[in-house]
Amino acid sequence: MNSTELENMIRAILADNLNGAVGSKATPNAIFHQVEDAIIAGYGAYRQYMAEALALRTKIITALREELAPLISEMSERAADETGMGNAPDKIAKNTAALANTPGIEDLTTRALTGDGGMVLFELSPFGLIGAIAPSTNPTETIINNTISMLAAGNAVYFSPHPGAKNVSLWLIEKIEGIIYRASGIHNLVTTVANPTFDATREMMAHPRIALLAVTGGPAIVDMAMKTGKKVIGAGPGNPPVLVDETACPIKAAKDIVDGAAFDHNVLCIAEKSVIVVDSIADRLVDNMQKNGALLVSSAADVAKLRQVVITEKGEANKKLVGKSPAVILQAAGLSAPFAPRLIIVEVGKDDPLVLVEQLMPVLPIVRVKDFDEGLALALVVENDLHHTAIMHSQNVSRLNRAAKTMQTSIFVKNGPSYAGLGIGAEGFTTFTIATPTGEGTTSPRTFARKRRCVLTNGFSIR
Repeated sequence: MNSTELENMIRAILADNLNGAVGSKATPNAIFHQVEDAIIAGYGAYRQYMAEALALRTKIITALREELAPLISEMSERAADETGMGNAPDKIAKNTAALANTPGIEDLTTRALTGDGGMVLFELSPFGLIGAIAPSTNPTETIINNTISMLAAGNAVYFSPHPGAKNVSLWLIEKIEGIIYRASGIHNLVTTVANPTFDATREMMAHPRIALLAVTGGPAIVDMAMKTGKKVIGAGPGNPPVLVDETACPIKAAKDIVDGAAFDHNVLCIAEKSVIVVDSIADRLVDNMQKNGALLVSSAADVAKLRQVVITEKGEANKKLVGKSPAVILQAAGLSAPFAPRLIIVEVGKDDPLVLVEQLMPVLPIVRVKDFDEGLALALVVENDLHHTAIMHSQNVSRLNRAAKTMQTSIFVKNGPSYAGLGIGAEGFTTFTIATPTGEGTTSPRTFARKRRCVLTNGFSIR
């Protein structure tokens, strides 16, 4: 029996086992009416996928990149229209980055140790069927990013989209499943349900065939996943400060900050949420921010009106204004502007709720400090040990290093807009699941793989 015949026999046995023990029936549609059916189909697809060569993973990812690229404008417009958050042009940039800049199987590196006792291989292999929860803030970007990462690692994926982005998410998942099938001949490597409710998500989390939970969302859903007893890769909240010292270039720093904070109306969790600036450079920074399309609201009465609509009586961000444009937020506050601003900026004290509460809105508070030391201390308070993201503008390398080491965030951006930390307009791969609560940080295919060791005794050491 040659290798091809043996491989075909293994696949036939595997298919028989799936039809009997697993009870999976492939369907040409990624969307199921019942959670149970979607999970069983996804698990069956994973078992088939396991029998395939690594080359098939690359073929699938290549097909996704080629066939989804023409749909990026449409999916971006659909997401903006359905969620009412952000704007289509910036979503195009995010979706493009997710599609083109998410790593494939090259991220799954093998290590080997050799010695007198033989050889040990450390390899990365799949978990199985992953339950992935996607947010409404970055629905299509997260689905694309996680699909590529998780399939590159050899897994299948059950997606639980946010109800607020249901239509565009289901539309995209169905497109993705079709592309995968045409590239691989395997149905259901990506599945979901037609009605992605909270109860459906809870049922998925508890299902024994779900091997791993990847949660991109708020602290409540991450906490719920942690209580399942399963391994969780959880992306939690952030409140990224941007620290500007007196050595920074106020022209470049101002442009970078406005570009980052205004990007997609600030729905990115890594976006600048407050500015902490040394007083001696503050006036020049604020002036240049206005030159880059920011509107300075300076009247104490107007700042109070703005605060009242942005922060609720419970001290939380007003969810109705998350990801809305500056024009919509100004209108809600009863304020007007002489032009269409990209960003609203206000100068406030260090204890202001606008500084301490993560808003996900294009409203950027600015706090003056006397020097770098005071600024770094305040940045720590504002970031609140979330270990998510921080940004700093400075020409002092020692200070940049000190801030990075002190903050200990998953992403630290030096002298650039916050989105550089996602590999948009900068080096590095793109990710939309930044797992700070569970410690994985910026996720990639290797995040969604188990480390295994394969041992050979008394051989393959030639030193």
